[in-house]
Amino acid sequence: MPAVQPGPDRPGIDDPGRGRRIGIDVGSVRIGVASCDPDCILATPVETVPRSKEKGPDAPDIRRIVALVEEYEAVEVIVGLPQTLRGERGKAASLASAFAQRLRRSLDPLPVRMADERLTTVTASRALRESGVSARGQRPMIDQAAAVAILQGWLDERSTAVRAADADGSARPAEHER
Repeated sequence: MPAVQPGPDRPGIDDPGRGRRIGIDVGSVRIGVASCDPDCILATPVETVPRSKEKGPDAPDIRRIVALVEEYEAVEVIVGLPQTLRGERGKAASLASAFAQRLRRSLDPLPVRMADERLTTVTASRALRESGVSARGQRPMIDQAAAVAILQGWLDERSTAVRAADADGSARPAEHER
């Protein structure tokens, strides 16, 4: 019987509170990076990091992401988990999960979460095309736009969870201490 793979995380009780988040779209060639404001309202593109063939904690792509997390003083990292429309995991999901695991080891104790990212690259590509960006210039921008979509989805879901917790009186102390 195959092992059950964990699904995407959900914003919840262990939320670190106010602060910037970093969103990551892991591809086989490039990694899109996005960040948000400290109030977790709007995700914006940061950069596209080339994927490294190296797999250790000192791999150039891991080092660059760690540097960005430190530069932005992030309190949490959100990595996109590309599942099929039926919620199944393929090669891309395994690639993203393995990258997230390496990132966790390099960023411990900072939380590294997995977020559902179905169709983010397709949506990002369409939006760029509609805004007049040429197909040739799209590739690095698509990765960043997909990272923005991943992070914005997480922020929107987090906002709903925080409002619900505040409404029922179970607001997390971390939310009010910062």
